[in-house]
Amino acid sequence: MRWMAGLFMALVIAGTVSVHSQQREPSPEGVASTDVGGQWIDITYGRPILRGRTGIFGSGADYGTKVNDGAPVWRAGANTSTRLKTPVPLEIGGKRVAPGEYVMLIALKSPKDWTFILTSQSWVPDFNQDNKRDLYGAYNYTPANDVTRAPMNVEGLPFAIDQLTWGFTDVTPAGGAMRIWWDKTMATVPFKIVK
Repeated sequence: MRWMAGLFMALVIAGTVSVHSQQREPSPEGVASTDVGGQWIDITYGRPILRGRTGIFGSGADYGTKVNDGAPVWRAGANTSTRLKTPVPLEIGGKRVAPGEYVMLIALKSPKDWTFILTSQSWVPDFNQDNKRDLYGAYNYTPANDVTRAPMNVEGLPFAIDQLTWGFTDVTPAGGAMRIWWDKTMATVPFKIVK
């Protein structure tokens, strides 16, 4: 009987060690969604965590270079490209956006000067250094494929958001806003539903 109790304890300990030793993805995928007239608009993105870092966007001449990681603009998330999928036509930055899937990027010029970019450039889910055409994150970004650009309203927060989050706010049948929160920053770009 003792050996069964010992075996049971060994299995419990082994199972606990196994569970605790499993690695979680460092920047898990997130999805923000909103329902507009029975149709879903989705943002799919990687969710990096601050992990104790402060001033994530940098300052001065180095502003944005930490998160851009060598790319010309920011992928507005982590890992693969951040994507917007819409089944309805939208208006962003005064331009019509046809139904479809697009990559979302942000040009970080200064703490108050961010530009939202929606591009039709193709993207890939895995990095390949030999691929010089498709987006992975923001690598290989080409402005010629931009569908629209729009200034973002950038605000400071009195607290830090640990894990990057995209979301929809103030949504009505006429439109709403897409927001990104991370560290002590929130940036917003409005959109309209085109009838």
